[in-house]
Amino acid sequence: MSRLSKANLRARESIFASGPNFYRSETLALCPPDLEECVAAMEDCCEEAHEAQQLLRSGTQDLPRMTKVLENERVFLLVNEDTIKRYKNDLADEVEPTINELIGRAEQGLAALEKKEASLKTKLEAAQAHPNRAAMGATATQKMEARRLQLLIKQRERLENDVRALDEEIILLEAKTTKRKKL
Repeated sequence: MSRLSKANLRARESIFASGPNFYRSETLALCPPDLEECVAAMEDCCEEAHEAQQLLRSGTQDLPRMTKVLENERVFLLVNEDTIKRYKNDLADEVEPTINELIGRAEQGLAALEKKEASLKTKLEAAQAHPNRAAMGATATQKMEARRLQLLIKQRERLENDVRALDEEIILLEAKTTKRKKL
């Protein structure tokens, strides 16, 4: 029996008394022996549970550190070199077509960007050579009008050249006809 049950055993009143004479006064109240054993067994169980709880706490207080140690555990698997080479070749065979396709796309994109860069450089040089051309922020209709004007100027120059050529022919023919008349 534990020390707790021995100290308070006489002062307790029980509802399981065997007769009406047992609890007429508190000083004379006695517990039946079965109840004393029941209380003692319960106190022993409580002490055992308390000790088990303390043992459990002392055993699990290191749990966070142990979980961290177990998380960092590394497992090494030993395989032979032939297996590694075979897996490496399989991976290369699987990935190589995709890599080649991506390289092809990158080269095409690079070529397109180089062409665009060359055309932009040409436009820049042309704009620097002729700064009096149409303003940079011109609208589409203004650009069309400027293009039409350029075409009309070229057409006028060709027609003027044709008129000069015809004038020279007329002069030559008149000279020939006057020469013939004189003869």
